[in-house]
Amino acid sequence: MGKITIITKNRREIIDLTEDIESAISASNKNDGLIVLNIVHTTAALTTADLDPGTDLDMLDAFDGMVPRLSYRHPHDPSHVKDHILASMIGSQLIIPFDAGKLILGVWQRPVIVEFNGPKKRTIYVKFII
Repeated sequence: MGKITIITKNRREIIDLTEDIESAISASNKNDGLIVLNIVHTTAALTTADLDPGTDLDMLDAFDGMVPRLSYRHPHDPSHVKDHILASMIGSQLIIPFDAGKLILGVWQRPVIVEFNGPKKRTIYVKFII
């Protein structure tokens, strides 16, 4: 099993993973199949996104508005419970088909990490299904 390591730079950000994932496919010497990605953190998520300029910030603002500000009971840091909830809602896995060593994506679609509690070092485990 392989892994991709990403170091996020901001508290909240969206990072394009396309090149990292295609590099993992290339290094695997696999031509076609499915790539399974799993981020092993509870305050970051994986999804796909359109990354036109500003769309990442629009997404982060929309995510922020999805979870109400409540009096949370998280024992070690109640201020980031919202980050846990958002990461759980978006999800920790992606499965993407690939052919001829390239991801099969829509024209504007990009696999991304959504960081809610950075900056942090994030690990994404990679498995191939052929």
